[in-house]
This record gives sequence, structure tokens and C-alpha cells, in this order.
Amino acid sequence: MAAEYRIGRGLSGLSRPAGFALVAATYLVAGGVAGLVAVLLRGRHPLTVTFWADIVATVVVFAVSMAAGNSSLYDPYWSVAPAVVVAVWFAGHHGARSFLVLALMLIWAVRLTANWAAGWRGLGHEDWRYVQIRDQTAGRLPWWLVSFTGIQLMPTLVVFAGLLPVWPALGGGKLNPLDLAAVVVTAAAIALETTADWQLRRFAREPAHHGRVADQGLWRLSRHPNYLGEITFWWGMWLFALAAAPSWWWTVAGPVVMVLLFAFVSVPLMDRRSLERRPAYAEYMRRVPALLPRRPS
Repeated sequence: MAAEYRIGRGLSGLSRPAGFALVAATYLVAGGVAGLVAVLLRGRHPLTVTFWADIVATVVVFAVSMAAGNSSLYDPYWSVAPAVVVAVWFAGHHGARSFLVLALMLIWAVRLTANWAAGWRGLGHEDWRYVQIRDQTAGRLPWWLVSFTGIQLMPTLVVFAGLLPVWPALGGGKLNPLDLAAVVVTAAAIALETTADWQLRRFAREPAHHGRVADQGLWRLSRHPNYLGEITFWWGMWLFALAAAPSWWWTVAGPVVMVLLFAFVSVPLMDRRSLERRPAYAEYMRRVPALLPRRPS
């Protein structure tokens, strides 16, 4: 999720290792409470049980983030929660497709969480987007309400929508050609996102690149290749669902919601931020598309 932060409040004096310990403890407690919810809702459809367990776990993370004075405590939830949900859904399924879906989901989750951890500097810093939202809503809306609905609950709902295709995909059935397409798309998406993040980090490490626009490698073809990789990953999950159970085609709502989130929220936010900080970014925007690379002339 986030890569840039600002000095926060609350427990900002904790060391980076102590911050990681707090995050780990928070997510363990959130997982335990979610498990309790699942027990209380036993007998209902797994999607219903998972939905409410997911919401309650989000509330736990939100509560700790408010106590710590740093909404970035939620950031790893985007990649941690899906892995847990899919692992729980996987129990009792033994088909080849189920193993493929679980393996790809875990690879994606571990990679994305590791990327977050590499860039996270501890509880003394908070995502610049959250700081901006706090400043823009100050005096108009309570911060706890803004943080819960806009920063934490909304992404949880988006990710849950993205996970909807995974449920039928785990249902079994023989592999078919569409599964091969799903594997190729999903694996390519993970590779794309991994490469884009690595190239951006390598670019930023060079002192000579300070204040410059990252327009090398994948970033020469797309302004947000990491976002493109993330969107494509969820389309790959939907292809698995289509291969397993065509009647679940309507779960296409999941990847569509992802497209809407990134195209109309994340991309404009990042573009405005870059325009404010880098004068050359305006020319870069005219030259390079936001997500999908242009067809070569």
C-alpha cells in the first residue's frame, strides 16, 4: 500500500522493531476475534461468515490504530487478510485448481507484505495520504469516522469483493484451458508488480535521482505499473472462478471494483502528489499513460 509517511503521534517514540511487534500483536488479536465471530456464526454460508469476521477484524485493527495515533497500522491488512481468508476457505479442498489458487495467493500476499515491511519506517511515520485526508477534513468530520470509513473499512470491502471469485475457484473440478490462462495472467501480474516495485525502489535509492520522475523500465511505459499489476492479479483470480464455475461469472464485480478504486482514487491521488513535488511530472503525464501502455506506433 503506502510508501511515504510523515511523523505521526501516539506511540511514535517506539522503535521500528517495537512497531513491528505491535503490528504483529494487533493482527494476531484481530485474527483471534475473527475466529470467534466465525464460531458464533457457524452454520451460515462461508461467505457470510467470512464477511462479518473480516469486518470485525478491521474494527480491531482500527481501534489499535486510533490508540497508536497512526492509521498506517492498517496498511498491511490489504495483503495479510486475503491470504488468511483463502487459507481458511482452502480447508477441505484438494483439487489441482485449489492448490494453484492458494499458492498464487500466498506468493502474492508474502511478496506484497514484504514490500510494505521494507518501506515501513515505524509508528513515527504515517502515510502522506492519511495526513492529507486528516488536514482536509479537520473541523468538518471526526477523524475517527473518516479513518474508519475511508481508510480502513472501504479497502476491506474492496478486497472482500476481489476475493469473491476465489470461493468458487476453490470448488474443484477438472482443469481446463481457461485455468492455464488464469495461471499466466495471475503469475504475470505478480511479476509485473514485483518488478515495478523493485525498479522504483532502485531508482529512489540513487542520490542523483532526487526530485526526478521515475521514467525508467516499466515506468517508461506506464505511470503506475505496480497498480496495473495489482489490478491484473484480481482479474486472474476471476478467471479461475470462471474456469471452475461459469455460473459465478457475476463475481466479475470484484476485479471491476478494483479497477474503479485504482483508476478513480489511487491514480489521481498519486498523480496530484507527484505534480506538486516534481515539475517535470506534467510532461511525464502527457507522454505516459496512467495504467495500460499505449500501442507502439
